[in-house]
Amino acid sequence: MKKLLVILLVLVFIGPPAGLVSVAALVNPAARSCTVGSLIVGSVPDSLTTRTSSGQTLTLNRRQLTHAATITTIGSQIAGVGRDGVMIALMAALTESGLRMLANPSAYPESADYPNDGIGSDHDSLGLFQMRPASGWGTVAELMDPNYQARAFYGGPSGPNNGSPRGLLDISGWQQLERGAAAQAVEVSAYPDRYRDYEPVAEAILAALTSSSSTGAGGGVARVPETTQIVFPLAHGTYTSTDSFGWRTDPITGARAFHAGSDLAAPGGIPILAVADGRVVFAGPRGTYGGLIILEHTVAGQTVASYYAHMYDTGIHVKVGDSVAAGQHIGDVGSAGKSTGPHLHLEIHPGGQGEPAVDALDWLAEHGAAGIGDAEVALAGCRPERNP
Repeated sequence: MKKLLVILLVLVFIGPPAGLVSVAALVNPAARSCTVGSLIVGSVPDSLTTRTSSGQTLTLNRRQLTHAATITTIGSQIAGVGRDGVMIALMAALTESGLRMLANPSAYPESADYPNDGIGSDHDSLGLFQMRPASGWGTVAELMDPNYQARAFYGGPSGPNNGSPRGLLDISGWQQLERGAAAQAVEVSAYPDRYRDYEPVAEAILAALTSSSSTGAGGGVARVPETTQIVFPLAHGTYTSTDSFGWRTDPITGARAFHAGSDLAAPGGIPILAVADGRVVFAGPRGTYGGLIILEHTVAGQTVASYYAHMYDTGIHVKVGDSVAAGQHIGDVGSAGKSTGPHLHLEIHPGGQGEPAVDALDWLAEHGAAGIGDAEVALAGCRPERNP
């Protein structure tokens, strides 16, 4: 795995201009490459009809596809998962639960008190991946959370399992396995051949969820989909809050001025992460901001714009029109524009561009922003090509 990580980091700097290839493509020439934006979830369809390898017709509803979007988004944020890992996770959830969050009141009566899509009865299994508390996957409360189940399935350094039971990233050489076999390696099912039947279904789901269409039915610009989560824009332990929102003495002019953002000092080059799923509406130099990225999101039905400032040109890794996922690496900390040292100047504008900013750190706290550890920054995953 160390050799693979070295290869991936080399590709970040000298690899193909269309983006990085997945881990699976490096070790298996027949595997599909990881294309730019291939794991960025757009709008969730109301339904999707497709077929299994054996010819069975399946129609998935919006609830099932929303679970698929959760699995995809979480996979996109974990280093080393890539498109193949998400495919394997979707195949496993389709096989185990039909992409339904299943309670199991016969084994755990309290499981029915959590949001669910129906009742299961396979031993003491719960949820999307039919994980068993008795096997150490987690508590009932944890396993009735689709986000937790997805992270547990992927495992790895940032997973909740600590390698036992093994998630996908805990299985040495999983990238070289046939996808169904990789799913079986995690699930350890009594019926190991079932998973491969759902491979074309997983392909169809990914294609539907990650469509790059940006226009609505009426020909106008489509509304940015509701975000699945809110995250902090710098990894835990990499920054210090140095200047807050509000009136202050300007450190350069010495005059009293209103500071519309929150300043987070960090070493130059530290990855900047998108605070929510959204779309890039500006990426480039803008006056005193230096290198600036503006994203638009939909949060609780409201348009919200987030501003990330003071990057160098070489530290901007997205372009206008890109869709991004919460926690995605969009740029690098710099000190361009009106800046006294490397830091991220972050602004949050509820209502969108042109509306007044609010205290960014308060807004993140109020929305339960998750801190993303260093291991979860997807240096080995896909990210959009740097803006030329």
